[in-house]
Formats: sequence, structure tokens, C-alpha cells
Amino acid sequence: MKIVIDMLGGDNGLKASIPAVKNFLKKNLSDEVELFLIGDENILSKEFTSNNSLHIIHTTKVVPMDADPLTAIHDNETSLMIGIKTYLENSCDAIISAGSTGALLTAATLKIKRIKGISRPALISSLPTIINGKKFVCLDLGANASNTKEELNCFATMGSIYYKAMYKEENPRVYLLNIGTEEEKGNTLTKETFALLKENTHINFKGNIESRDVMNGDADVIVTDGFTGNMFLKTIEGTAKSMSNLIKKAFKRNLLSKIGYLFSKKGINEMRETMDYKNVGGAMLVGVNGVVIKAHGSSDEIAFLSAINCAYSFVKDEIVNKIKEELASEN
Repeated sequence: MKIVIDMLGGDNGLKASIPAVKNFLKKNLSDEVELFLIGDENILSKEFTSNNSLHIIHTTKVVPMDADPLTAIHDNETSLMIGIKTYLENSCDAIISAGSTGALLTAATLKIKRIKGISRPALISSLPTIINGKKFVCLDLGANASNTKEELNCFATMGSIYYKAMYKEENPRVYLLNIGTEEEKGNTLTKETFALLKENTHINFKGNIESRDVMNGDADVIVTDGFTGNMFLKTIEGTAKSMSNLIKKAFKRNLLSKIGYLFSKKGINEMRETMDYKNVGGAMLVGVNGVVIKAHGSSDEIAFLSAINCAYSFVKDEIVNKIKEELASEN
């Protein structure tokens, strides 16, 4: 298994990626995984030893987070574009970056290419529910600013295949994110998409779902356009963070509240663990012909390690091949 890691991308760069890679290597045998680390060789060579299983490829240049994607992919000296080149030249299985989302998505789509029959890739990730251990997946989480009804219909099929592979569920329940549960609710896009999803015999479409209900655990796959999906994701992350801060504040109010915290500490920690985005690590660009992981831009060591683990699991489970095979059988 060959994995390329952009060590410089993201807000924390090497501060997050170096300890994350070290922890990953502690738990995975070197004869099973071959890593290509893209970053400052002067620093990385002090932390890692180059050998047949670990390669350090030097650069100190990073794609700015606000860079224009089409401009960024023509700068061949950045860690992202060297990573893409390394991926292609070494027939790698996965690439991970916490850097510019637009640049990564554009480079992956144009260089690694789309799976045959896919017009638009989408970002997909697992998100928590209130049921312990139960997750749902949502797409698109921001790969596209806008989408067509046909693209959303394709997302539903890919999301269903993805969920089956990830969670061994034969008939995942697919819902369309909307402002109401009734079929006639929503804008032109959601109404027209609803009609297509109803006719899609390759998915178990259950209808519309409101954002307030998605974490109840009834849905397995949530389909939406990239603009809405990205706002939806950030709202969940922001709410979880705010709730955590409010709970901390409440228990620090006085001596009695602090004592109360001691009795409820286990339950609170379980809730925090369930809602912590760091345990997910990032999103996969589903629809491209390889495992491309966009880690959170603010990834710390824990989140970046989760992103590497995601890539490892997706390659091991042959998620891309499963999507290609099922799409081919449907056509």
C-alpha cells in the first residue's frame, strides 16, 4: 500500500503531521505500507529515516489556503502538486492533504481523473448520531459550489455504495436534505432531485429529511449540494464545540456543580468523544479514481492521524474498486 502525505498543508503543518505519521507507523508494519512524505527535508530527515518503506521528498513551498485552484495547480513546486506528481509516478493508492480544499479537489479531478461515468466528484465523510457507534455519511460536503439534479442523483448512488462498503449495510437508507419532509417542499433543485431519487432503483430512498433530524440515527446516507453540505457540516462542528464550552462553563459555576461533574464525567466524556470531529479526520473525494483525503485545515495531531487511518482503511477495503464495480454493474 502506497500513501502520499502532504506534510505542509493546513494551519498546523509539520506540528500536526510529524507526530501523526509517527503514531501511524507505530501501529502499522513497514512491510505493509510505503509512505511518501512531502515537506522540508531538513526537518523531516531528523524525525524519520528514509528507507524502502519511507521516502522524503523535499519542498518548503505550500499552496496558500486562499489560492485560486486553477492557478495553484500550475505551481509544480508546492507540497500539494509534488504530492500529486509522486502519486501518479509511483502508482500510489492514496493521497492526504490538510491544505487548500479547492486546489486539492481541482488537482485530483484533473490529474488523478474521475471514475468512468462520474461527472462530478463529491466530498463524503462519516458523521455521528445520538446512537452510540452509529454514523451516517453525507455528501457533497463542499467539493462543488452548485450541483445539478443529475449530479445529486449520482451522489446518492455513490453514497449508498460507500456506506455499504464502510459499514457492511446491504440496504442503506438514503435521504435528501431539505427544509421539510413533504415531497413538494424545497426549491427547484430539491424537487427535481426528489423525483429522480424516487426512480433510482439502485438506492433505498426514504424521502426528505430536515437537518434537525439527521443525527437521530434513522438516516444512513444524506444527499445534498456542496454549498448546503459545507454549511451543514460546519454548523454541526460549531454546535458541538459550543455545547462543549457551555457544559464546561456550567460545571465550573460553583463547588456543587464541580462535584456534580465528577458524577457525570463519564457520560460527558462519551458525548464529547462522539461529537469530536477529530475522530473522523477528513473527507474522501468520492468519484475520483483513487483515495483522496481532504483533512481538516485546522487538523492537530489527532485529526491528522485520523485522516491517515481513513486513507489506510479505504485502501485496505478497496473502496474505489467497489464503487467502480457497482457503478459498472448498474450500467
